[in-house]
Amino acid sequence: MPDRPAAPGRRSLLAALGASLILPGCAGPRPRDYAAEKPALDLRDYFNGRLTAHGMFSDRSGRVVKRFTVALDGRWTGDDGVLDEHFRYSDGSTERRTWTLRHLGDGRYTGRAGDVVGEASGEGAGNAFRWRYTLALPVDGRVWHVDLDDWMFLIDDRTLLNRSAMSKLGIHLGDVTLAFTRG
Repeated sequence: MPDRPAAPGRRSLLAALGASLILPGCAGPRPRDYAAEKPALDLRDYFNGRLTAHGMFSDRSGRVVKRFTVALDGRWTGDDGVLDEHFRYSDGSTERRTWTLRHLGDGRYTGRAGDVVGEASGEGAGNAFRWRYTLALPVDGRVWHVDLDDWMFLIDDRTLLNRSAMSKLGIHLGDVTLAFTRG
C-alpha cells in the first residue's frame, strides 16, 4: 500500500510544534534593550563588600519548594573579582559557592565556581545584567547538569532583583527568585 501524505491539519500541527522548539531561542529580551535604564548596574561596584540576599526556588508548577538566605562578600582588584556566597536553606542545610569573576569590558563578564561546569558568561547594559551558566546540582544522590539563565535588575543603589530560569535539555525545571540588599 503506498504511503499517504500527512493530512493538512496534521502538517500544520507538526509545523507549529517545530516552530515552538526553534523560536524561543531567537526571541526574548537582550541586555542592550535596557541600555537607557537607570541606575546603571556595574557588577564591580554592586558586588563589592557585604550583601545579603533572600530567595526561593519554585518548581515548574509555581510551587515554592525551597527558601534560602545568602550572605555574600565581594572583593575586586581592577577587573578581577571574588564573590564568596554562603547559603542557608529553610531545611537547615548550608552551601558555599565562591565565584572568580573577570570583567572583559563593554558590560561583559566571565566567571568560574567549583560547582559550575565550564565558564559562566554574562552581559549587561543599563540597569540589567544577564548571566548564563551550567550548574552541577546534586539531586537525590546524583548530579544533574542544569542550565541557569539569570536576569538581574538594579532597582536602586541598595536593591538588586534576580530571576533565574532553570532547565535541563531545554525542559524548564523551575525558577529562582532573589532579592539582594547592600548595607
